[in-house]
Amino acid sequence: MVTIPAQWPGLPVTICDNRHVSEFEVSDNPDRHRYELRIDDRIVSIADYDITSDGVVVVPHVETDPELRGQGMADRLMRGMLDDLRAHDRRIAPLCGFAAAYIRNHPADSDLLA
Repeated sequence: MVTIPAQWPGLPVTICDNRHVSEFEVSDNPDRHRYELRIDDRIVSIADYDITSDGVVVVPHVETDPELRGQGMADRLMRGMLDDLRAHDRRIAPLCGFAAAYIRNHPADSDLLA
């Protein structure tokens, strides 16, 4: 079990068991300008963004709860975010090193690059 540290909203909470995650949700939170990965309604990973005047989603930062790093949470977040961007005909400018590397490692998504 993992307890999310204090910088994460809605704390304290306990999530994940034995590094197995079967149900998760990635959603856009436009009020906070970020995509969020939730497990059991708890935010475990975020991707902050800004939108340029021509609609490009600029991602300067991706972060995962430190206790859950290395378990594929940010990968799940990126996959959901890119799928959402594709569904809404948007492009991405990944300033965050992790986001840029994720797209490099998934060349099928390179068409989303601004």
